[in-house]
Amino acid sequence: MRFIYRFILFAGNTFLSSCCFLSLMSKAAISKKGQQEIAQERIKILFQQAAEVFPKNKALANRYVTLARKIAMKVKARIPLELKRRFCKHCYSYLQPGVNARVRTRAGKVIISCFECKKFMRIPIRK
Repeated sequence: MRFIYRFILFAGNTFLSSCCFLSLMSKAAISKKGQQEIAQERIKILFQQAAEVFPKNKALANRYVTLARKIAMKVKARIPLELKRRFCKHCYSYLQPGVNARVRTRAGKVIISCFECKKFMRIPIRK
């Protein structure tokens, strides 16, 4: 079903008319699977850029992590496991072990401590 809207513009002493077609039930341009693949690529690129820019500008690296999370949430895509460990679950800042994070193993768990928000994440070690 299509609707036609006419816009009339007044330019000087003449009227200009244009048509605009609006489709209500249009099909998505890219399938959900295609959107998720594109999102995965963008997430990986954003984390690579965050790693490159982190020594110079920590705020920009944190912004890249926020953008990657928003992209993943928008298309319901999972962030890969190796990238999930690169940001804090509490303050969403990019983590660089030895600079703003500490990684330790204790009692069958990996403990990642964030120096930004002073919280930590416990990740069980699989056998």
